[in-house]
Amino acid sequence: MPGGNWEKIISITKDGMRSIGTMRRKISRGKRIALLIDGPNILRKEFGVKLEDIVEALEGLGDLRVAKVILNQYAPQGLIEAVSNQGFEAIVVSGETGVKLAVEAMREIYNPNIDVIALATRNAEFLPVILKAKERGKETIVIGIEPGFSAALKHAADYTIILEGGEEK
Repeated sequence: MPGGNWEKIISITKDGMRSIGTMRRKISRGKRIALLIDGPNILRKEFGVKLEDIVEALEGLGDLRVAKVILNQYAPQGLIEAVSNQGFEAIVVSGETGVKLAVEAMREIYNPNIDVIALATRNAEFLPVILKAKERGKETIVIGIEPGFSAALKHAADYTIILEGGEEK
């Protein structure tokens, strides 16, 4: 776990407590959050990340007002249904998911009803989105998982949440 001002994020379930990740710094409570998830990059079987883990990590930080998962055309129907059942908007694109994620992020950056842009991705190609959000006065959160979590994204965002992978059952 990184040093400095990091804290563990704990999930409390009926099976007991478990660590779901770590977070750098604290964001003020009561903010309106737009969460955009890069589905093919984060929701991979080998990572074992669950949408509820991401929501739990953000719960104490503000109110989740927008929750979208961008998926490609290869996403299984079961994943699309699971995303919808969790209360997220599933957006399936036939082309590059990164382009759609960037477009959706820009929409939320210019949305006056949103205070915080949260991107769940490991990909450095979204660095310009984070920088634009900060330029427009939005607070930024990046949520990712190792390996391959972009150092540039971690350092550019106001807040970073590093999820811990779990075994897929």
